[in-house]
Amino acid sequence: MKIKIAIAEDNDFLAESIKEKLELFENEIDFRFRGKNGKDFIEKLDENHNIDIILMDIEMPEMNGILATEIVRQKYPQIKTIILTVFDDEENIFNAIQAGAMGYLLKDETPNSIIDGIKMIMNGGAPMSPIIAAKSLEILRNSNCVNFEKNEDFCLSKREIEVLDQLSQGLDYNEISENLFISPSTVRKHIENIYRKLQVNNKMKAVKKALKHNII
Repeated sequence: MKIKIAIAEDNDFLAESIKEKLELFENEIDFRFRGKNGKDFIEKLDENHNIDIILMDIEMPEMNGILATEIVRQKYPQIKTIILTVFDDEENIFNAIQAGAMGYLLKDETPNSIIDGIKMIMNGGAPMSPIIAAKSLEILRNSNCVNFEKNEDFCLSKREIEVLDQLSQGLDYNEISENLFISPSTVRKHIENIYRKLQVNNKMKAVKKALKHNII
């Protein structure tokens, strides 16, 4: 019996590329539909949820892949989701797993690697690109909150500390994005989390507090 696949991908070119990779295995794969963003995908899934596996992008308009994955887990727990994206930063990996993703592959994987991942997840495995597996282990190693003096527990992640350090050097979002190989929107999200955890409302106060508590 063929494995029934659906895709959530906003980029037309990338969506077509993924479909072409799947078509190489047409004897094993039954492609059902594509959603152009998370919202569009969930609406189509509500109409046809006879799906085995979803290949889910992360950065999409209207509803991103993390939220869409969480909705799929809640409404259709029998469907397995594989994140298929270009984003390999720790925050996206962690959030995707928390949302219910059972695999995490990068879009530059070969067709054979993607089909192997699909078969693996159908057999109860958790397919991951090698670089994602390495970063997942790093997340586990650094999963405990970092405690600082004065018994204050800021719970800053390793990535948030890296962003703070970049902020202290006077770099803007785009420069931090380039240096840490993450998107500007991810940088913005990290900074929002930093402000919330440090209980500050601007960059100067965040850096000052971080220096005071030997965070950077």
